[in-house]
Amino acid sequence: MSVISVGQAVVLGAVEGVTEFLPVSSTGHLKIVEGLMGIPVDDDAVVGFSAVIQVGAIAAVLVYFFKDIVRIVSAWGRGLRDRGERYHHDYKFAWWVICATIPIVAVGLAAKPLIEGPLASLWVVAGSLIVGSGVMWAADQMGRHKRGEDDTSVKDAMLVGSSQILALLFPGFSRSGATMSTALILDLDRVAATRLSFFLGIPALTGAGLYELKDALGTGVGAAPLAVGTVVSFVVAYASIAWLLKFVAKHSFNAFVIYRIVVGVLLFGLLGAGALHS
Repeated sequence: MSVISVGQAVVLGAVEGVTEFLPVSSTGHLKIVEGLMGIPVDDDAVVGFSAVIQVGAIAAVLVYFFKDIVRIVSAWGRGLRDRGERYHHDYKFAWWVICATIPIVAVGLAAKPLIEGPLASLWVVAGSLIVGSGVMWAADQMGRHKRGEDDTSVKDAMLVGSSQILALLFPGFSRSGATMSTALILDLDRVAATRLSFFLGIPALTGAGLYELKDALGTGVGAAPLAVGTVVSFVVAYASIAWLLKFVAKHSFNAFVIYRIVVGVLLFGLLGAGALHS
């Protein structure tokens, strides 16, 4: 019998789709919802399922930014063949995304037992939600929001890409929250910070989903829940991306900061009262 039913997969897919790119921590929300539904959050199959349905959210990014991705990949291909094309920002940006992914891959492989063990605790999620909120608020206040996407550099990409490690080690911190906060500290505007977060997340999250696929299929999650969860994640994530880009163009991140603090405090309360088990 699958440890996750099709009905539960629908709920988890929707949660993943809504939260993957909002700076509120998809991993943290998935663990909270799994705990509320009585699903063992540290089970290998559940961890694998969570990683695989992320591919649905990543597919939404690929579809939403298809023209941008084709432009960047095409520029990269031209640059490999023609030295004269290597001055183009898109060619450089493609290499920056590749290089910026290396740190999180290295840490993910080296720290896998720790990430899926002690750090998977809901206590860690609650603390990371609150601490990450403070970082996000400070970054939004510190940032001068004066640089656009065309002004990004290899330094920006490496620092923003490396910040994904915080979310990898501390579920609840939020990958998008960490990357957007770092970009804001580097004075990128909110739209540029959000788009950079999207592009840097593509290789890391896709790789994680494919790497975990064997665990999800082989340790208790059937093909049907995986397929349903991934499709729901795709549909909801596509709508979430469109909404977020419109939102950040006119608003600060304060709403997300407040929401994260409320969820973190409630989670501490539920854990302390024994209503949830870490």
